[in-house]
Parts: sequence; C-alpha cells; structure tokens
Amino acid sequence: MKIQALTVVAASAASVTPVQKVIQLMNGMLEKGKEEKHEEQVQFAAYKTWCDDTATEKTRAIKEDNEQIDSLEAVIGKCEADISKLTKEIAQLDEDISVYEGDLKAATKVRKMEHEDYLATHKDLTESVDATAGAIALIKKKMFDKKAGAALLQIPRMPEADRRKLQSFLSTSEGYSMAAPEAAAYEDHTGGIIEILEKLHDKFEDERTEAEKEESNSKHAFEMLSQDLTNSISTSKDDRSDKAQQKAKTAQREADAKGDLQDTVTSRDDDQAYLDDLSATCKSKSDDFEARQTLRAQEIEAIEKAIEIISSGAVSGAADKHLPSLVQQGSALMQLRSNSRSPNQVRVAAFLHEQGSKLNSRVLSALALRVADDPFKQVKKMIKDLIVRLLEEANEEAEQKGWCDTELSTNEQTRKEKTEAVESLHSEIDELEASIAKLSKQVSELSNEIKEMDEAVAKATSIRNEEKEKNTETIKDAKEAQVAVEQALQVLKDFYAKAGEATALLQQPEIFDKPYQGQQGESGGVVGMLEVIQSDFARLETETKASEDQSQASYEKFVEDTTVDKTAKQKDVEYKNNKKDEETEELGEAKADLESTQKELDSALRYYEKLKPSCVDAGVSYEERVARRKEEIESLQEALRILNGEDMA
Repeated sequence: MKIQALTVVAASAASVTPVQKVIQLMNGMLEKGKEEKHEEQVQFAAYKTWCDDTATEKTRAIKEDNEQIDSLEAVIGKCEADISKLTKEIAQLDEDISVYEGDLKAATKVRKMEHEDYLATHKDLTESVDATAGAIALIKKKMFDKKAGAALLQIPRMPEADRRKLQSFLSTSEGYSMAAPEAAAYEDHTGGIIEILEKLHDKFEDERTEAEKEESNSKHAFEMLSQDLTNSISTSKDDRSDKAQQKAKTAQREADAKGDLQDTVTSRDDDQAYLDDLSATCKSKSDDFEARQTLRAQEIEAIEKAIEIISSGAVSGAADKHLPSLVQQGSALMQLRSNSRSPNQVRVAAFLHEQGSKLNSRVLSALALRVADDPFKQVKKMIKDLIVRLLEEANEEAEQKGWCDTELSTNEQTRKEKTEAVESLHSEIDELEASIAKLSKQVSELSNEIKEMDEAVAKATSIRNEEKEKNTETIKDAKEAQVAVEQALQVLKDFYAKAGEATALLQQPEIFDKPYQGQQGESGGVVGMLEVIQSDFARLETETKASEDQSQASYEKFVEDTTVDKTAKQKDVEYKNNKKDEETEELGEAKADLESTQKELDSALRYYEKLKPSCVDAGVSYEERVARRKEEIESLQEALRILNGEDMA
C-alpha cells in the first residue's frame, strides 16, 4: 500500500515542468538552509550560555578557594605561633614545678633535721631538768652520795664553771657519811650547791620552754611554706595540663587546617585546569560557529541568487513558451522520471516511512519524503550523511554523558562533604557557646566571691581597728585610773596617818567632847573600796590586753586564710578568662568557617540545579535515546543496502 502511495506521488510530480521543479527544489533548499542556520544559532546560544555560566561558576569557585587558602594559611600561622608560645609556657611551668618541688623537698628535709635536733635537745634538756631536780631532792634529804654526784656531772648542757663547783663539792665531801652528826655543817656546805642546781634547773626549764616555742614556730612556718608550695605546684600542674590540652587541640586544628589547605589547593588547581580547558573548548566551538554561520549565509545568498536567475524571464519565460509541449508528452516524461528512479528507491522510501512511524522518528519520516523525490545518487549521499550525523551526535552525547557523570559525582561528593562540615560546625559552635556561657557564669560567681572576701576583710579590718582603738583607750584609761587611785590612796593614807598623831597633841576646845582625828572609821571602808577599784582596773588592763592579743591573732589568721583563698580564686578567674577568650576566638573562627562552608554548599547546590537541565534525565533516559538512535542508524544502513540491491534482512 505504501509503495502504491509513493507511485501516485511520483505521478503527480511528473506534471510539473523541469524549471518549476528546480525552483521548487531550490526553495526547499533555501528554507532548509535558513532553518538549519537558525537552529544552529539557537543551539550555539544555549551552548554559549552554558559556557558562560560554567566559567562564571568555576571562576567564583577559584576565587573562594583562594580566599579559603589565605584564611587557612592565616589559621596555620596563628596555630604555629600559639604552639610555640604554649611550648615555652609549658617549659616554664615545668621549670616552676621542678623548683617548687625542689623547694618543698629541701624544706621538708630541713624541717626533718630541725625536728630531729629539737627532739635530741628536748630530750637532753628534759634529762637535765630531771637530773637537777633529783639531785636537789637528794641533797635536801641528805641522801646525796658519790654515785649521784658522778651522774650529775654527766649532764651534757652544764656550764663548765658550775661543773667545776660540783666537782669541788664532791671532792670535799668524799667519804662523808649521811648519818654523821654534823648535820648543820652539812647544810652549810651544801647550801651553795643547791643554789647552783636550782639555777641550773630553772635555766634548763627555760631553755626547754624556748626550744618548744621555737619548735612550734618552726612547725607553723614549715606548714605555711609547705601549703604555699603545694598550692603553687597544684596550680602550676593544672595550668600545665590545660596548656598541654590547648597545645594538643591547637596542633590538631593546625593539622586539620593543613589537610583542608591541601584539599582546597587541589580543588582550586583542578578547577583552574578545567576552566582553562573549558575556555579553550568554548573558544574553538565559537570559532567553528562563526565559520559555519558565514558559510551558511553565503550558501543562502547563492541559492537566493540562483532562484532569482531561474525565475527571470530569460529562463522561466522561455520555459513557459517552449516546455509545455514536453508536459503534454506525459507518458514520455513519466517514462523519463520512471527511468531516473529505481525500484529500490521506492522500496527505501516505503521502508524509511515505515521505520519512522515505528520508531516515532521525525528524521526517518522526513528522509522518506526526500528519498521519494530526490535523484538516486543524491538519496544515497543523503542517507550516508545522515548516518554520519547520527554517529557524531551519538559521540557528542556520549562525551556529554561522561562529563555529566563526572560533574554530578563530584558535585554530589562536594554537597555531602559540605553538609557534614556544616552540621559538624553547628555542633562545635553550640558546644563552644555553652562552654563560654558556663565559664562566664563561673567567672561571675568567683568574682562575686572575691568581692565578698574583700568586703569581709574590709569589714573585719574596720571592726578590728575600732576594737583596737577601744582596747587601747581602755588600757590607757585603766593605767591612768590605777595611777590616780594609787595617788588617792596615798593621799588618804598619808593624811589619816598624820591626823591620828597630830590631833592628839592639840588643845581641845571646850565645846568638843573628844579630839578630832578625822573620819577614821569611814576611812577604812573607803580605802578598802579604793584598793578593790585599783585591783579592778589592773584586772581590766590585763584582760583587755589579753583580749586585744587574741583578737589581733584571730584577725591576722582570718586575713591570711582569706588572702590564700582569694589568690587561688583570682588564679582560677584568670585561667577561666583566658580559656573563655580562647574559646571565644575559636567560636569566631568556627562561625567564619561555617559561613564559608555554607557558601560552598550553597554554590554546590546552585551548580547542581544548573546541571539538571542538561545532565539529569527528563522523560527520556540516556539509554533510551541511545537505543532509538541505534535503531535509526540500523534503519538507514538497511536502506543503503536496499538501494544497493541487497535483500532486506
């Protein structure tokens, strides 16, 4: 049925004159040339837009990579400086810890030696006190013998002069019997020795008391020094641990920055190489397009000129005048046209029409019409050219598919990495903000505690000054009162002593019954009361002095303890402020990294949206297009075989 239809088409075409047919063909060529020129312009415009967009995207990515490289190099430089500084600070802290520990060890050793010396001294003094007390008791009981005297001479701390006196006493008392009747002589002889021993006893007791006091002071001083050194060691070790952690964290940050720097440099170089290749390819395509457009314009101009010439009176008029007779000879012309078109050409036209309908291919359907009208040789050339064109399109689409696969894969990896980085930075920022808030709260609490300590010390100092002023005034008043009371007592005592004697010698007036001697009866009560008042003032002075000493000692202990606690808290505040500043700096860097990474992620997402129209399948997949193009090429190859007289497979 299709072959019969094509035969009818061929028969109707035979009624057209040769000139008209030529003009008709040239008009078809003209329309096709203009259409293809326009399609080429549209195709190149899309390609140029893609070139410009891709070049802009790569240029922006390269610029961002360069900015990121500068930022990372700055981070690396700062990390190196911080690590160098922390290394020096850690070395200084190690040296301080070593010095503190050495001082503590030396102080402990000295304290141990002092304590051992004290124990030996205390033992000697105690033995000396006991020995002198025992000797005094024996002498007083007249039981002192030669053996006791020899033991007494062994007292280690006895002055040499006293030792000689004892030796002299023992030598003169040799063979003396305790039961001898000359007891009075014995007492006279031993009186001086007892006095010496009592002085030695008191001296040894005083030395022992002084040694105990010095031991107590030395122990207290050592405990204060030990506490101070222990606190310094603990604080220095805490600082060293913190700085070591900071150093490790900074080193990790430096390593991460170096890794990011290497990745960014590689990405930048890859983008630059891609941009260079893209620019060269796009320029080459642009030059080809200009050349093709110029050639097509010249072709259109030539066809229009030819149509103008053929349509002129010289050709078309002559054809109208002389060629109608040829048209009347329809059977001859039909025979001529029949001879110029082979049966295979008709079969090919039918075959291509059938395949075009089957594959829904506009290329094969349009070619079927052309095959039915065009000469045999031109049909074969047309089919071969179309096969070549389809193969070129297949190669171009395969290259585009490879490029799309690479770009989509790279873009997907970039989006995944940047998304993970953004989430990680958000987490790090949240942790840093929480830590900074916690440190700020702790610093505020410590500052309030330090302020409260200062206020407490100031208040205690004010109270102590007032109390001291009051006690000083009380002691002064008590002393002055004692002096005044003593003076009053002396005045009264002197007066009544004289009054008792003087009035008895005076001539008594007749009106008085007895001589006046003053208020002797009442004076005894007044003097007694004054003496009680004097003792009360003395007791007031003593108690006030004791209270003042105790209050001053308590105040000094309070100030000392508060100062130690305040110093520790100030160091803690300083450490937490430093840590807060460091984390604030890290927070700024993390936010900057987040902003940069978010931009990179947004850029990758925008690039993905641009890749979608040309790289993501919409309706017809790449495999389906390849299969359809393959069937079109096979159909064209089969058409060639038909034209060549081969049997259809």
